[in-house]
Amino acid sequence: RVGILVYDTPAQNFISELRHLLEKAGHAPFFPDKTMEDLGMDVRRVARLVQKTEADAWVVVSASREILKWFVEYEKPAFALFGRRGSLPIAGVGPDHVKAGRMLTRRLIALGHRRIVTLAREPRRLPEPGQSERAILEEMQAHGIPTGSYNLPDWEDTPEGFHRMLDELFRVTPPTALIIDEAFLFHAAMNHLARHGILAPDHVSLICSDLDPTFAWCRPTIAHFAWDHRPWVRRAAHWVDNLAKGKDDRRQTLTKVEIVEGGTMGPVP
Repeated sequence: RVGILVYDTPAQNFISELRHLLEKAGHAPFFPDKTMEDLGMDVRRVARLVQKTEADAWVVVSASREILKWFVEYEKPAFALFGRRGSLPIAGVGPDHVKAGRMLTRRLIALGHRRIVTLAREPRRLPEPGQSERAILEEMQAHGIPTGSYNLPDWEDTPEGFHRMLDELFRVTPPTALIIDEAFLFHAAMNHLARHGILAPDHVSLICSDLDPTFAWCRPTIAHFAWDHRPWVRRAAHWVDNLAKGKDDRRQTLTKVEIVEGGTMGPVP
């Protein structure tokens, strides 16, 4: 029995593919009755859910570092599908956002951008920035651009808090480029800014570090990261097969990320 613990509602196609592949191999994948978002990403609440759930192994999707640390110590094996798994002794897979973040930052700087801001939810910012967020800040510093809280702002993890943060960002020293994690945040930001007459790429470049099928319907086209999800599914399924054979598999792998320079990205106005 393989529990698949997701961050939020498992609407992504690759999650369904993983479940199908595990079932085809003779395993019994299932989703617990709550997501990590339902549990407020609280380690103690997640621990209680996992401990009372009958499972031989866990696939944990987009977990915080604190939650993955707990799974490292838990008696049942776990696999980190995305999430803040770097340097932890846990098997995992995900896109190489670090390399892609550095490449994107260099490209934005070449287009004249110096006020580059990354918008990410709390698990990516606290207790310290994730590897991909740090890579963007480090690349800016390497090009002589000072960085601080302006470049990775804190905000209350609610729609109201997100909109307040955007208003504050653009009140005095507006960014010329926003790198936005997760597609729903990207759409929320683009809509909010457009209501205030701030359009991409006329006034600001907008790039999403996620991939979403809705982007195909947007005009201007959306600048975003792109990847092939099939290696993730195969790697997670292979990990479960290794467990069934008694193998201790803790290897972490990264997959290639491409930058799609859509119409929301351009030179500094």
